[in-house]
Amino acid sequence: MSEKSKVSCCSLRSEYDLKSLKVRKFGVERKSFGKTTIPLEPDVAEVFPNADAVNEALIFLIRIVQEKQVSALTKQPRSSSEGADKSP
Repeated sequence: MSEKSKVSCCSLRSEYDLKSLKVRKFGVERKSFGKTTIPLEPDVAEVFPNADAVNEALIFLIRIVQEKQVSALTKQPRSSSEGADKSP
């Protein structure tokens, strides 16, 4: 390889900022750009075979929590002070 073909940081133009470049990995450790990755604890990962199974379980849990909140609001008894202001 000739001396001219070697690239050094001193021979690059100032607009080529190599420090701002992102390093892309190959294989399993490669990051999927545009997706959120959330690491699971090993015991949790054993229960769920893939991301779809995790999402399905979380959606089910969210639906149950929302239903419980709605039913709790509709079943709240009125306080005795609410009816005390009205005179017959």
